[in-house]
Amino acid sequence: MPELPEVEVTRLSIAGRIVGATIKRVATGKPLRWPLGCEPKQLHGLQVLDVRRRGKYLLLDLSGGLLLVHLGMSGSISLTLDPPVAGKHDHFDLVTSLGTLRLHDPRRFGAVVYASSETDAIAQKLLGRLGVEPLGDAFDPLVFHRALKSRKTAIKQLLLGGGVVVGVGNIYASEALFLAGIRPTTKALRISGARALLLHRAIRQVLTRAVATGGSTLKDFSSADGQAGSFQNETMVYGRAGLQCKVCTTPVKILRQGQRSTFYCPNCQKS
Repeated sequence: MPELPEVEVTRLSIAGRIVGATIKRVATGKPLRWPLGCEPKQLHGLQVLDVRRRGKYLLLDLSGGLLLVHLGMSGSISLTLDPPVAGKHDHFDLVTSLGTLRLHDPRRFGAVVYASSETDAIAQKLLGRLGVEPLGDAFDPLVFHRALKSRKTAIKQLLLGGGVVVGVGNIYASEALFLAGIRPTTKALRISGARALLLHRAIRQVLTRAVATGGSTLKDFSSADGQAGSFQNETMVYGRAGLQCKVCTTPVKILRQGQRSTFYCPNCQKS
């Protein structure tokens, strides 16, 4: 599933190429997770002013409204001047004067949603409850620790929930907790200020590195220019169940938390 780094990599790979473009046509395929929310013709003639990211959403600011794009479980974006004929897994084309932005999504859990503004009800429904951006200045370690102290949830589940800090997906939560030496099952309220600071730094470190390496390509993710990510080749614990920890040689363990696989080192992450 594309997480914050993959969405940020996608944003970086299209922003400099599509900003300033005029929308010529919109083509839709099979229904996605949510409806577009407007008639496709309503977008014709609008200009793309900016490409931003909020959590796992791409935000395309238009001269009239904005598009919120979510990649779902298996989605990816391409931007090409001369795209091939849309295939059975291509479900949205934004044809512009600077190329065609296409959403490819085999499982169709992704979406492209129009909103008149970021304060519109539909935009607020999708974005309003998201936590702070982990790579932004607002991600303050003291505020982060205060938020942890009021929650009994296991720290891994809290990170995945997105209400405190947004976008720390499954791979990156496992990796950050390893770097911070915190066991994924530890209740958030039991984490001291010093350990919360370590986790805060680890989250930033892991996500920054993931963006720099193009994200993680476990199946078919690629940037808009077709480049696969390589962070999966650097993981310390994720996907390494039964293999030796790279730090202490203890076998990495796996457990299930909220229907997701969690990887950790029982020696490096004792509590």
